[in-house]
Amino acid sequence: MNSSFRKVIPALLALFVFSAASCASEKQISIGMIIKEPSAPYIQAFIKAAEETAASLGVNIMIRDGEADSIKIMEIIDTFMIQGIDAFILGGAVDLRTLVPGIVRLNEAGIPVAALDTSPEGGVVDFFLSFDLAQSSARAAEFFVEGIKSRNSGDIPEGVVLEILGDKADMFSHACTEGFNSVLSKYPQLEIAQGEGKWNNTDSHAVTSDLLTRFGKRVVGIYVQTPDIMGPGVVAAIEAAGLDSADYGICGICIGPEGIDLIKKGKMLGAVAQPAYDSAALAVRFLVDKLRGNPVPRIGDTLTEDGALWSPAKVIKNPWAEDGAFIVLQGPLVPSEVSPDDPRLWENMLTK
Repeated sequence: MNSSFRKVIPALLALFVFSAASCASEKQISIGMIIKEPSAPYIQAFIKAAEETAASLGVNIMIRDGEADSIKIMEIIDTFMIQGIDAFILGGAVDLRTLVPGIVRLNEAGIPVAALDTSPEGGVVDFFLSFDLAQSSARAAEFFVEGIKSRNSGDIPEGVVLEILGDKADMFSHACTEGFNSVLSKYPQLEIAQGEGKWNNTDSHAVTSDLLTRFGKRVVGIYVQTPDIMGPGVVAAIEAAGLDSADYGICGICIGPEGIDLIKKGKMLGAVAQPAYDSAALAVRFLVDKLRGNPVPRIGDTLTEDGALWSPAKVIKNPWAEDGAFIVLQGPLVPSEVSPDDPRLWENMLTK
């Protein structure tokens, strides 16, 4: 081997090492995301926000349907980990306890976790992004009670209020009922009759029909926990009974395109809007910031953004997980605080 070639070898090795290090540092961040009920508009908002934000930040996102099945969710988590994800987003689940072992495996692997809509009830969830379900439900319930008053000359009469639940096994439903009861408990003359709509219009139609038949003219109002995916079923049941939905002042949280349409047609009184798009967009942003070593929200912070419907958002300790931050986003009351035509509502973004 001649001396000139021997001099080239160290330079080539150095170049190879530099190139390998450069490629490693430029490895594209990959985020795994699990959703439920992909046909639901608010889930479509999650998907749209996550994909658009990931593209804007130059990261890869893989989205899979967990079918609201905890065992399947944990299987997908394991697959994601084999694929080498750098971060994880849980975009909705029903049984938030059974899936905790999957969250713990992510924690042990040093993979940051974000959750939307509902939080795992264990493990470390770095960022849980949602609005305050109980507080938002209380705001919707207050608007609901004002509707009863306006239909009864300013009084709250004796009667029955129907509360159409999502699912009694879901923490989301429990929080909604907590907020609702914090307001309705002030009016002992109102009897509350519950029925499970199971987060769909078919079951909500059936249970509303049964309750209307049972209580008849005693019903003075119908509260629907999430009108976006149960409101049309409730309205259809009212109309099938030959009644007018405007006489029942339907309220709840989470509007969706369906709720926007019902409000515009006068068939629903109002609802607190869910910041679905914003929560997913912020989740991707915060995970990427954490991975890149940028500042991220910490407990005690208050996040603000001019003109954003979710702002201001307090950052508190996640009360459901073992550790992590709960970023409490705002949701406006429609139509009293913002118009149903407001372009900042994700429902209007989806229907453009």
